[in-house]
Amino acid sequence: MVKMDGAVAPLQSDSPEPLWLQAAKAISREISAGKLAPGSRLPPERDLIDRLAISRVTLRRALQSLVSSGVLVSSHGRGWYVAMEAHQEFPQTLESFSETAARLGLKASSDVLRAEEASATLDQAEELSIAPGSKLFHLVRIRKLDGVPVAIDSSYFPALSELKLSTADFTTASLFRIMSDAGIELSRAESTIEAQGADTTTAKHLGIEAGMPILTMYQLIEDIAGRPLISSTIRYAGDRYRLRTSFSRLSKAGV
Repeated sequence: MVKMDGAVAPLQSDSPEPLWLQAAKAISREISAGKLAPGSRLPPERDLIDRLAISRVTLRRALQSLVSSGVLVSSHGRGWYVAMEAHQEFPQTLESFSETAARLGLKASSDVLRAEEASATLDQAEELSIAPGSKLFHLVRIRKLDGVPVAIDSSYFPALSELKLSTADFTTASLFRIMSDAGIELSRAESTIEAQGADTTTAKHLGIEAGMPILTMYQLIEDIAGRPLISSTIRYAGDRYRLRTSFSRLSKAGV
């Protein structure tokens, strides 16, 4: 949690500008000045009330206005957070989360929720073109950039012995790198992206309110021989990632 600078000028009760708006502007100035970094949690409401000399109702209106304008995000039971800068983008090439973080100058890390083997169901076997009952490795991680959770990555793939998965530390390890080191080259991915509302579990892991928008990407990754190898479902916090792409129009003779 970041402390706000107590030297900021107090609110003006005799100003024609309402107190809630003055409070919202005071908090925005601290964010613009870098005293409250993207992803950081605001001080407790009690501290803000004492510092700004306003009521809880006035403070709540100020905070809600900042949520509406995209400056803050709220997390039920956890407080108010400065919204992440929306510069983290889906890459237009197939790269790992760690590679994306490095490209953006950020540190990638993960909280591992699941890392274990299980037998492939009929649907999973069909998707990966393997025999039902084959051993799959299930990996579920909360992906973080500079310590801020931005996505939940749920993946499964064949539990190949050459991957040495039992010794991998997936809090920092890159799955793409592990496969590359084992001589497995990933080549392309078929992806589908859709907007959804965060369920209770997803919201808790991402530090957002249930029902807030998330981007869900379903991805099937193939190796260089065209064999499906990794099936992933990645749920991104809607205010912390964006999709950028480009389109070209082919010229048509006679049109």
